[in-house]
Formats: sequence, C-alpha cells, structure tokens
Amino acid sequence: MSIQSAQQKELPMLKRAALQVVAGGSAGFVEVCIMQPLDVVKTRMQLGGGGHHYKGVFDCFAKMSRQEGFFAFWKGILPPIIAETPKRAIKFVCFEQTKPLFMFGAAAPTPLTFSLAGLTAGLIESIAVNPFEVVKVTQQADKTKMKEAQSTWTVTRQIVQKDGFGLRGLNKGITATMGRNGLFNMVYFGFYHSVMKLTSSSDDHFKEFFRKFAIGFTSGTLACFVNIPFDVAKSRIQGPQPQPGVVKYKSALGSILLVYREEGFRALYKGLVPKIMRLGPGGAILLLVYEYVLDLMKKKCL
Repeated sequence: MSIQSAQQKELPMLKRAALQVVAGGSAGFVEVCIMQPLDVVKTRMQLGGGGHHYKGVFDCFAKMSRQEGFFAFWKGILPPIIAETPKRAIKFVCFEQTKPLFMFGAAAPTPLTFSLAGLTAGLIESIAVNPFEVVKVTQQADKTKMKEAQSTWTVTRQIVQKDGFGLRGLNKGITATMGRNGLFNMVYFGFYHSVMKLTSSSDDHFKEFFRKFAIGFTSGTLACFVNIPFDVAKSRIQGPQPQPGVVKYKSALGSILLVYREEGFRALYKGLVPKIMRLGPGGAILLLVYEYVLDLMKKKCL
C-alpha cells in the first residue's frame, strides 16, 4: 500500500473530502491558466473554422494573435476558473466515494471499478459546470479584439435575459457535456489508476515524477480520442448557430449524426490536435498538482 493510501485511511472522511476540495481547486486553477489558449483554439476549430477560416492549430494561433491580440487566447477563462474548485471537488470526491459501489465483491479496486467511478464523477460534475461552459464557449466564439470583447458577467446576463436558465439558456447542451465529461473521466481515471497499480513506484523523485506525468499524459490523450465527438456536439450546441434565429444543433446524439452526415467522419474530430495538446499535458498537470498538494496538506494534518 502506498504512503498516500495509508494516510488517506487515517484521516476522517469529512477532513479528507475538505483536503480534496483544496487540492482539486489548486490543480484546476494551475491547469486552466496554463492550458486555456489551446482550449480557445479547439473551440474555434470545432465551431467550423477548421476547414474554412483556420487551416490548422498554428494558423489559428497566428490569425487570432494578429487579428484579436495576444490576450485573446485567454478569452472565456473566468468561467472555468470560477468553476474549477467545485468541479475538481466533485470530480475527486465523487470518484473516491463511489469506488466502493463498483467493487463487485473484489478485494481491491479493479480497472472496471476505476472506470465506472470515473464515469459517475464525470456525469455528476457536468451538471455543476455546464452553465460555465455555455458562457465560456460564447466568449471563445467572439472574434472581436480582446479590448472590445464583452465581459463574462455581461455575456452571462445576456444569455439569461434572452433564454433563461433552462435547456435553451445556461443549461444548453447539458447532455453533450455529460457525454463528454463522463466518457473522458471514465477513460482518464480508469487508465491512470490501473496503470499506476501495474507499474512500480520509484524512490527517485525525478523518476517517480516522470512515471506519473507519462501515465497522466497518456490517460488524458486516450480520453480525448474517446470523447471528442461529444465535445464537437457540445461546441455546436452551445456556440452560435450557423443561421441566426434557427436552432440547427439541439441534442447531443442528434448533433453528432448531423455533423457526420453533412461534414463526414473527420468533422467529429475537429479540434482534436489542440484538445490533445491541452488535455494530454493538462491531464498530467492536474493529477500531479492534485496528488502533491494533497500529500503536502495530509502531512501537515497528521
């Protein structure tokens, strides 16, 4: 048993959950600040720019920088920052607390345990973060210069005034968000913890850091391949519709089928490169910061 696991058993459940909230929020804040530019590029390409306005990731970076300014790459960053603490708290707490439900009589957690617990955590966190995602995508789709772009609060107020809080307003695209986050966390947690159990830890801090980073990077990358069709559907539903006043993209599965019929299979993977560039290293950063911050706080509490 690892030192972390032993420490986790010695802490009361509520204190452990509180530490997970702080560690998860810290990890989320760091990850979002570093990787936000790639999320903006991913959203732009998924909204239809990939084959018409932007030729690729670097072309998108160049045109956005030239036309909108350097800080445009952090458009829509406030919603995810505000959402990260509750999102990571929900993600990690739900993952840990639901693992016993999926043991199915096994003496120790299995890959199925990790995957189902991750799926559950992803579905639950989606409900909390979807309103922030709607605001974020709306801001990221805005192609005006950064100094002319509307604030997060202005965008939120406009969405609520026009469409309310329901499935046409701040909760638009909830099923696509649930599909995206559920599948991502199922693969992300399932692969990471299963491979961590199969590989040996090292007393060398650098080697142990590299082992965790490599597994986290691979986990995030694999999860991107699995969930990106739902991510494309989410961007289409939550972003500006092709024809003003006409809602073309509605449900998650309906949007996936519509994109496939009209644009082909490859269109379901628009934005995959910036998504992997963000969530590959981002997935590693998230888990590493979470684990190291959690370990540090546990040592101070014990």
